[in-house]
Amino acid sequence: MLQIAELKPSGIWGFFAEILQIPRPSKHEEKIISFLEKFASDNSLEIKKDKVGNLLIKKPASKGFESIQPVVLQSHIDMVCEKNSDVTHNFETDAINAYIDGDWVKAKGTTLGADNGIGIAAQLAVLADKSLVHGPIECLFTVDEETGLTGAKLLESGFFDSKVLINLDSEDEGEIFIGCAGGMTSYIHYPLKKTKAPQFATYKVSLTGLKGGHSGDDINKGLANSNKLLIRFLWNCSKNFDIKLSDFQGGNLHNAIPREAYATILVKPKMVPTFKVYFDKYLETIKSEYSFTEPGLNMLLEIVDRSKRVLKQKNQDKLLCSLYACPNGVVSMSQAVPGLVETSTNLAAVHFSDNNTAEIVTSQRSSIESAKRDIANRIKSTFYLAKATVEQGEGYPGWTPNPESAILKVSEKVYESLFQTKAKIKAIHAGLECGLFLEKYTGLDMISIGPTLRGVHSPDERLQIETVDKFWKFLVKILEEIPKL
Repeated sequence: MLQIAELKPSGIWGFFAEILQIPRPSKHEEKIISFLEKFASDNSLEIKKDKVGNLLIKKPASKGFESIQPVVLQSHIDMVCEKNSDVTHNFETDAINAYIDGDWVKAKGTTLGADNGIGIAAQLAVLADKSLVHGPIECLFTVDEETGLTGAKLLESGFFDSKVLINLDSEDEGEIFIGCAGGMTSYIHYPLKKTKAPQFATYKVSLTGLKGGHSGDDINKGLANSNKLLIRFLWNCSKNFDIKLSDFQGGNLHNAIPREAYATILVKPKMVPTFKVYFDKYLETIKSEYSFTEPGLNMLLEIVDRSKRVLKQKNQDKLLCSLYACPNGVVSMSQAVPGLVETSTNLAAVHFSDNNTAEIVTSQRSSIESAKRDIANRIKSTFYLAKATVEQGEGYPGWTPNPESAILKVSEKVYESLFQTKAKIKAIHAGLECGLFLEKYTGLDMISIGPTLRGVHSPDERLQIETVDKFWKFLVKILEEIPKL
């Protein structure tokens, strides 16, 4: 069977295969940093590291291009760590179990880490290939992009010299991105008031089988949110069957659409028959609603040992009402860029903690700063009604498109000459680090490119093999043409 390292072009695929063996969850990037430092040493390349762990590796220009303005290639070295509940995997110690499935590279039950591992691989292939023609190259590797954009936020001014940056974190081959949304996260803390559980039947309700995905790039694809679907069920059961809620666990990462959610509830014995009928009807209803986008959607009802404590009625009502009312999904579409989501929000995680608090995480994105703040305030208002505590930071800025960008014009010409078709010029509703770079490097000329990825931030993440070759050829040719800027 063909192995990933044997795919062509061998340079980029060989490095990607190596990267798959290196654990690199956000905030635990020590192993990949050591790998990059050794790579620089083995290849006699200049390297430096800042206080937060960002790395910069420099490669001298090809002969005759020494005086040309350098270009910086940029990727982030951490990855989203999501897995299916039936998969045993320790992201801090285990390699990714990747395999080839037809036209795609996938991972068995976990995220693949092609976001942004394939970008890292492209940088290393450029640095290692002595046959390439280019001016001076700087490769910037940032830390902790997925959970806080920490590396980009704390990047020192003057860490790199270039006035041109190519971000390698996009997910659609044939598209050149020149703008992205800004974002922020809202953390809600709701005190749980509990009382002794009555002598009711106790059930665990599991909602599973959803695709999940990127809370920005996939927010407009009609995917279901496990938290919202299970809350909808519980809200209706609370009104119709007087259920008692004991526990809720749903979702994980702020930047991922949640795929699974679980609740423990108590039902009066005399209500059990009609409750079960409603359960079956609700499952039939949501399967019908999401028949096209979520064919794997499922709910399971299983009896479990009786819970000792449940929420007090008013406390339960306020929580379920707030979560049910909490906005989720696309809020508005862009009037400036057809087809682009302008503003969205994602109910990412709901967890009852051991300290009797419901910890709720929602993430907001928008290409308009005032709209981002507005949807964040709507989230805050929704939970203020329940007397919850809400914490919000400033988040990170968007990246305003520049259609007159010099590097954009070069890359457009290169793409058309290589593939006899025009690249699509777009902005993305995901967060890229580019907006943060602009805060410290005013006037930086940027584009973002990449091969085709699907299902990122979920165990369905996959990398389309044929697009990696096109991505590589495109990048190499851009580097050849940059000296003509």
